[in-house]
Amino acid sequence: MSVRRAVPAVAAALLLAGCATGTRTSADAPRPTLEEGAAQERTPHGTLLVADFGGDTVTFVDPGPGRGAGTDGSVEAGTAPYGLTVGEDGRAWVATAEGVAVIDTVTRTRLDVIPYATESGPVTTGEYRGGGMGIALAPDGEHVYVGVNVPGGNGVLEVIDTATREVTATVPVGRRPFDVDVSADGAEVYATGHDSFDVTAVGTRTLEPRRMEVAPYGTEGGLGSWLKPHYAVVRPSDGKLLLPFEGERLAVLDPRTDTVRTERMTADTHQHGAALTPDGTLLVVGTGPIAADDGEPSLTVRTPDGRERTVALDGPHEDVAVSRDGRTAYVTGGFTRDGYWNGITVVDLAGEGAGKPFRIGAGERPLGIAVL
Repeated sequence: MSVRRAVPAVAAALLLAGCATGTRTSADAPRPTLEEGAAQERTPHGTLLVADFGGDTVTFVDPGPGRGAGTDGSVEAGTAPYGLTVGEDGRAWVATAEGVAVIDTVTRTRLDVIPYATESGPVTTGEYRGGGMGIALAPDGEHVYVGVNVPGGNGVLEVIDTATREVTATVPVGRRPFDVDVSADGAEVYATGHDSFDVTAVGTRTLEPRRMEVAPYGTEGGLGSWLKPHYAVVRPSDGKLLLPFEGERLAVLDPRTDTVRTERMTADTHQHGAALTPDGTLLVVGTGPIAADDGEPSLTVRTPDGRERTVALDGPHEDVAVSRDGRTAYVTGGFTRDGYWNGITVVDLAGEGAGKPFRIGAGERPLGIAVL
């Protein structure tokens, strides 16, 4: 997921059509390396980590049911954390309005806050704030890529060296980079520009950007349009990016040819977060109605062959992560617009007869999420 943003004038903010989240969270982040039994008890396998967009912390969440679900402590990260990603060493990289926070999830301490090289306005909160949004970690763990929102202008992709914890490069990308993803081989980074109807591909060796328009409904309406890209996932089987739109269309972007084709979707609701299960099933969060004829909040479960079912959700949600075995989805309730709630919905993905989704109270307007 991500970029930093600053709040522009009220009149300008009203022009920007909803949706502001984006953390591309590392839903299948490896389990932290735990060296001591005490630490292992403190952060058990399968614990969830969420970014508290309505506060300044990340919160650890026990998803249950074995140990009893609920909040299991928080660590200060920085103002309005949006997206997060977790490495094999158990360190979480969190995009906040102030900079990228480095959190040791084993010791549960903040190790650092890396300031942005890009000026994105005053440190503030809310849907249109400046600062980091989408964030992703390179497959080799040597670099972190964060999308920085610059209110009123194009965003910037900042490259962070994870060893030195310094910004080593900046690359121009689209407006309000909701999400950031990396190709499986680490050769390209993809920043999804919400307000510019595009994905910017950046070569990790050359740092050269390449804009690819993704606008299956067209770009009419500009900043006032709801029909924009939000989150993407990279399909491991062919390297194509999957971007859901409105529960009606799935844009399939081939970065090798810069071409987009669309497939039909069925949820008929405004969509944000997306993730893939280990078997390639696509999960997409339906936030609920934006237009008068939109459907209610839901989680779309789409198999690799295109078959879909939807699971009804109670109230708006934002992003989704998947358990390592692919049997459970965790959907955050911290929607970037009004109507958010402080918790996570747990969805059993076992099949049509799966158990009813249940809620866990957790965090403060939780957006980005990872499974430790």
